[in-house]
Amino acid sequence: MNLASRAWTALCSAVYLLFLVMTVIPYALAVIAWSWRPQDERYWLATGWCKIAIWGARWICGIRWRIEGRENLPAGPAVLLPKHQSAWDTLWLPATMPRKLTFVYKRELHRVPFFGWAFATLGMINIDRSKGQTAFEQVLEQGTAHLRDGWWIVIFPEGTRTPPGSNKRYKTGGVRLAVRTDMPVVPIALNSGECWPRKAFLKRPGEVTVSIGAPIPIAGRTDREIAPLVEAWIETEMRRLAPHRYSGPYEAVPPPESESD
Repeated sequence: MNLASRAWTALCSAVYLLFLVMTVIPYALAVIAWSWRPQDERYWLATGWCKIAIWGARWICGIRWRIEGRENLPAGPAVLLPKHQSAWDTLWLPATMPRKLTFVYKRELHRVPFFGWAFATLGMINIDRSKGQTAFEQVLEQGTAHLRDGWWIVIFPEGTRTPPGSNKRYKTGGVRLAVRTDMPVVPIALNSGECWPRKAFLKRPGEVTVSIGAPIPIAGRTDREIAPLVEAWIETEMRRLAPHRYSGPYEAVPPPESESD
């Protein structure tokens, strides 16, 4: 990227940041003011801002997107397990998915001014990570109720954003939730980090590809059988979406026997 292109990208990124701040405050206040309304109404109001944010990323920063495998989205409730490279993912999913989503996130997010305050009113699955292993019981209790109401639950299996070309050990919380509730899991690969890097100010123009895999059935399988299938599909697909980031095909590395999530 030459100096002129970098300067233009920086300018667009600054304008976009200002755009996000100017739009999130009134939306957050509206969601808080509507906290007495039914959850469905509050959810669709809140996701209106996500749509605006994705629209702004497209027209201010030049971040386009396309979906592959849309037909793989299930008609009923499910657990979605996406790759997580960018904040773009958390905006795009609720802005685009045809069914209500609930994210599993740490309760500390509620402290973020405006955004976190509004997020706290939406009734999504928030956990206290200081509780350790009992955090999964929080996910199970709240997740079961959301699935019963027809929501899709989004759990990032790596637990945090990872730079393009790398991956953290996949956690099994999402798969365990699916097994305990008898719901299919849907693996999702995406390369959003190419345009919107983790913890980076600059947003680069380009096209994000979101690839949705076929639902993985749960019946007759344990979480230890399903988790490697999820990781293998996502990481193999990542090598197709961003081959320049990898030196070879995906090879599974078995976790230590004593390690648990």
